[in-house]
Amino acid sequence: MTNKSLNQFDFPKPEMISVNGIQLEVFEAGIENRGKPVILCHGFPEHAFSWRYQMPALAAAGYHVIVPNQRGYGNTSSPSEVTEYDIKYLTGDLIALLDYYGYKDATFVGHDWGANVVWNLALLYPERVNKVINLALPYQERGEKPWIELMEEFFGEDFYFVHFNKQPGVADNILDKNVHQFLRNLFRKNIPPAPPEPGMLMINLAKALTPVGEPVMSDDELSVFISAFESSGFTGAINWYRNLDRNWHLMADVEPLIHQPTLMIYGERDLIPKSERLKDFAPNLDVVSLDCGHWIQQEMPDETNQIILDWLKREKS
Repeated sequence: MTNKSLNQFDFPKPEMISVNGIQLEVFEAGIENRGKPVILCHGFPEHAFSWRYQMPALAAAGYHVIVPNQRGYGNTSSPSEVTEYDIKYLTGDLIALLDYYGYKDATFVGHDWGANVVWNLALLYPERVNKVINLALPYQERGEKPWIELMEEFFGEDFYFVHFNKQPGVADNILDKNVHQFLRNLFRKNIPPAPPEPGMLMINLAKALTPVGEPVMSDDELSVFISAFESSGFTGAINWYRNLDRNWHLMADVEPLIHQPTLMIYGERDLIPKSERLKDFAPNLDVVSLDCGHWIQQEMPDETNQIILDWLKREKS
């Protein structure tokens, strides 16, 4: 779908839904296609609007498209307790969303952090997930050490995952004061294979005066993200990172095997490496790579839509 055709699609107004003890901001398309749900899960630091190209394409193909702003994002609730952003809460929100609409199961699509939630959803609630489509982030093996502890050993205390956990509130404050600059600098196409400098990548981007590379979004599109984070702040979103080690413990006794048909879409220029062992965890796997950076569905929307729709059609037959 081109920008021209996007302009003909009015991004839907949200509905506020009470589920799992919070208010969830939800956008829908193809409501008339009752019985064929596809739920799209955004990443960090994003918004349901990141799926603006996929929503009309999936709706036109006959799907009921449901796109929540997950907890901590947009107008969705941002609980004050850090632990209320762990993987049990995040997946519980999606199961409660299925229950709200009366669906036994759905196809779940995730990008970045949303992909992490979808991987774990498929493990925790396999009967509620009929297909998995994930972009950018492959399934993360649990390993012998908690993730933040391991990252600190490899990358040091300034690595942004570690920094978010070790210095609570510091990054939140910096990003809250530099919303426009940070998001403008972050959402660029074709990010090179390695960051320009190590350390606190998110904070470096927030303080950089000059963006690098072609923007992913127009100014009008970016303004949706800017407005959302100016209102919500970044603490809720960053709290997802602050539960990584908690999630490591919570998932300790869950068998890491995804039985559902699975599609993994990579960006060749993404910073996140491909997984050479993904098929060990998702044996019913198809893999596609696109010549783009991290923001796959926004950088190459036409190609992403075609891949998803062709795969869904093939899996249905």
